[in-house]
Amino acid sequence: MGRRTCAASLWITAILTLLAVNVYVQGIEGATMTVKNQCSYTVWAAGSPGGGKQLGQGETWSFDVPAGTTGGRIWGRTGCSFDAGSGTGSCTTGDCGGLLNCQGYGSVPATLFEYGLNKYQNLDFYDISLVDGFNIPLSVTPSDSSCKVIGCTTDINAVCPAELKVTDGCKSACAEFNTPQYCCTGDYLNNCSPTNYSQFFKGQCPQAYSYAKDDATSTFTCPGGANYNVVFCG
Repeated sequence: MGRRTCAASLWITAILTLLAVNVYVQGIEGATMTVKNQCSYTVWAAGSPGGGKQLGQGETWSFDVPAGTTGGRIWGRTGCSFDAGSGTGSCTTGDCGGLLNCQGYGSVPATLFEYGLNKYQNLDFYDISLVDGFNIPLSVTPSDSSCKVIGCTTDINAVCPAELKVTDGCKSACAEFNTPQYCCTGDYLNNCSPTNYSQFFKGQCPQAYSYAKDDATSTFTCPGGANYNVVFCG
């Protein structure tokens, strides 16, 4: 009898746990990402997750991102050429393995919109990052009006230091020199200060990450359930 009572109790506990988890999951929402190209030139939008899409001036692309997605990125690629049949080719900036339909992160330099949905206490975390450098101005507008609109709309390419400049882009110091001081690695992992290069990027785009430890002024939150509009040259 004692065993039956114990088994029944465990069964009830399991059911209640599953119900609780189900309620919790139902309370977490995904997001719709809408990407618009307002640049005067073609941009090949990329998303991880999401894939990729060629966007002429004024064109948009929307896709859904599952609840709980972390490490998400959206960026634009320039100077691309893809085979219409296979979807393979290359881009001058932001290339992601030679694929039109991206399956991972892109190469430097690229201006990034980064996000994590429902990352902590049902909050989305989002930012614009120049840690990989800059290629296209962009802005991000959450659908929840209580959340911060952020942007990096300066044409950094026009004022990029010569040692960081590449075709259609401006590398970060970390991407160009790959040293602990600029990448906040090794001896600088827990003691990484701004450099002249990161201060240059911060001066151009105060809301964006200028180097890896630039959290205090560059990370923003929004209640879960918001959608996000990303505009190139917005």
